[in-house]
Amino acid sequence: MTVALVTGAGGGIGRAVVATLAARGHTVVATDVAAPDLPDSTGVALDVTDTPGVERVVGEVESAHGPIDVLVCTAGVIRPAGILDTGDDDWATMLDVNTTGVLRMLRAVGRRMAERRRGSIVVVASNAGSVPRTGIVGYATSKAATIHLTRCAGLELAEFGVRANVVSPGSTDTTMLRALPVPGVVDEAVERAVAGSLPHHRVGIPLRRVADPVDIAEAVAYLASDAARHVTMQDLYVDGGASLQT
Repeated sequence: MTVALVTGAGGGIGRAVVATLAARGHTVVATDVAAPDLPDSTGVALDVTDTPGVERVVGEVESAHGPIDVLVCTAGVIRPAGILDTGDDDWATMLDVNTTGVLRMLRAVGRRMAERRRGSIVVVASNAGSVPRTGIVGYATSKAATIHLTRCAGLELAEFGVRANVVSPGSTDTTMLRALPVPGVVDEAVERAVAGSLPHHRVGIPLRRVADPVDIAEAVAYLASDAARHVTMQDLYVDGGASLQT
């Protein structure tokens, strides 16, 4: 039975990834700043901004459960603001969690995978990492860096039989998305994402729906599986066509 470690498992996409991987027979270790209490998984507290803590937890997970075969990084934060309003602290926080947090996980788990000459890494980024967006400059920039980081990791680790891929969601029905609308209008963010906004340079979603977290989780599960054994350094968009990528 393969062991999968998931970061950011307390959030909507992370929780869906845990459930999806568990249903496929993985032994899942679900991590977040506070240990998640989720079915069919072991919850562990892990702060991806804590370098010694990452190394310690990864070692403890392997001692308790065996070698980590699958690493899924979903931990992320957003501090909505445009280029003229983004403060240094918010900028630093988004980079520390969204990008350097992934680097810490890649180092700790990737090194062990390379020694064993096997493993699959999937990093959940965002289509905002490739398509310019207004009002979320720090988030978009950190995700762009994370996409390139992961692809570079995939190139370096390929000779050891380790794959590294990205899933880039578009608007997904999570707490993060629903925190964006006007207070008291809970569905406005969903409706706005589907419809698009010409003044904000958003084309909308051709499939006319936002993603459910399980849509993202299914893509993660595919890339983590042997069905994708010849797939690495790829960025899979799961956004209903919103980014119009070729």
